[in-house]
Amino acid sequence: MWWLAETQSLHQVSDRLSSVYVERCHIDRAENAVIFVNKERTVRLPAAFIATLLLGPGTRVTHAAIRLLADSGTAVCWIGEQGVRFYAHGLGPSRGSQVIERQAYLVSRPQLRVAVARNMYGMRFPDEDISSATMQQLLGREGARVKRIYRENSERTGVPWDKRSYVAGDAFGAGDDVNRLLSAANSCLYGVCHAAIVGIGASPALGFVHTGHALSFVLDVADLYKAEYSIPLAFDLAAKDQTDESDMRWALRDRFRETKFMKQIVKDLMNLLMDNAIEPETEDHRQLWRSSSDVVRSGRNWGLDDADVDEIISGGYLTISGPELPDQVPW
Repeated sequence: MWWLAETQSLHQVSDRLSSVYVERCHIDRAENAVIFVNKERTVRLPAAFIATLLLGPGTRVTHAAIRLLADSGTAVCWIGEQGVRFYAHGLGPSRGSQVIERQAYLVSRPQLRVAVARNMYGMRFPDEDISSATMQQLLGREGARVKRIYRENSERTGVPWDKRSYVAGDAFGAGDDVNRLLSAANSCLYGVCHAAIVGIGASPALGFVHTGHALSFVLDVADLYKAEYSIPLAFDLAAKDQTDESDMRWALRDRFRETKFMKQIVKDLMNLLMDNAIEPETEDHRQLWRSSSDVVRSGRNWGLDDADVDEIISGGYLTISGPELPDQVPW
């Protein structure tokens, strides 16, 4: 079971393949590898080297394969056609709770929350002083920055650009080729960010800029990288007339690999939440909380044992209370 796996036996999430997408195949287990079988070929991959396995339409998976993936801390996501709809997911490799406790602490205190938000915007405005900027000012700057990036990429590639078009629930149902490619890219980017967030033990729901959604923090983190990954790739592919969703998925995968994206995103997440105070792969200490400054080890009975009773009696302060008994107890 995943919670019994030793942390040191798991591959660091930053060193894993960001995602593996499969559809219309049978998935099974062969020792410590998962095998993917279709009519054309059979592919084997070590489970511990996969951060996220994306199961598309037409996939069948065995109990043995899911158990291996769970033991390896691989996030398993069931998604819809073209990778758009997200149905369900399994647990990631994190064993500790330090990161999510710190994240909850930061997001529940307005001043600290704004500080983290400023750090996130600071990654997008490295040459500007935003230490005193309000959230409204930051949102305005970000909107202007994104419009400028769209315009610059349109001029660079010669691909016409009007505005971002998107229909909720149907990412490819509206807009031109660039908009459809952007939707495909963002869908992949959200999945990888989700895997990294869960992999270090953070919550996808506790966002600092976005709020009120189960994936608020995923949206926060993905926004950090769209200008580097999603937007330029969408215009590049549209200029080459490569407008299928699969074209974007392959191109984005290669881009992630070239830039070692998983290493970068884990580093950025740990810097934002923990200031790199701990390693992302933390141990499960299994402790019990007693007060703000005191925890004890779990897995044992903290009731009185014989030694405790002897100590109390020798101290002369033992009191036993109970119901009054009649002089004669009928047997």
